[in-house]
Amino acid sequence: MVEFAAGDAVPIAHPGSDRGCSNRLAYYWPPNPSHSPMNFCSQCGTTVIVRIPPGDDKPRHVCDNCGTIHYKNPLMVIGAIPEWEDRILLCRRAIEPRLGFWTLPAGFMELGETTGAAAMRETLEEANARIELGSLYTMLSVPHANQVHIFYRAQLLDLDFGPGTESLEVALFREDEIPWDEIAFRTITITLEHFFADRKAGAYQTRSGDIHFKPPASKT
Repeated sequence: MVEFAAGDAVPIAHPGSDRGCSNRLAYYWPPNPSHSPMNFCSQCGTTVIVRIPPGDDKPRHVCDNCGTIHYKNPLMVIGAIPEWEDRILLCRRAIEPRLGFWTLPAGFMELGETTGAAAMRETLEEANARIELGSLYTMLSVPHANQVHIFYRAQLLDLDFGPGTESLEVALFREDEIPWDEIAFRTITITLEHFFADRKAGAYQTRSGDIHFKPPASKT
């Protein structure tokens, strides 16, 4: 299941929303590659160093032996909003971070995979649920985690679903049943808030945005 793997993760206060999430924890990865765990060149095995290559303006992991510059790009987290009548399917996480909190089925996109295929695969893996994919709904940049989160609208094909290995339980929720104080990630809260607002308005629109987290100020 998704989200926030590897690296030197630093727990920070989650900015939350107006639904009372201010005391949550999120995870922050400084964008400088010197904070990322890469010691050796994947091409020749020589120790790499971090520096700004000629013609670049950002520090990279560079191998002086073979000349390879190792670029690190944002990870794509792809998921779905599975609908059944007036209810939405959510999964309760069986892994950290945010163990025990609720999320939409989502996870990292695989190489050679389309975004739509990733959404369908993650829904099947995490909820054993089969969906008919709809339109792209939200695209949210999460630069502090070096990720982009994308969610599609989707229709459940049947009610034969259940928790996968990374879910403790899976359940359908009406809007007034959503456990807002137990939602795992800010991108999920934002996506659901947009979804229910659009449903009430009778028109769905594709939405995009940025999620910025900052470490809390140190106490003196």
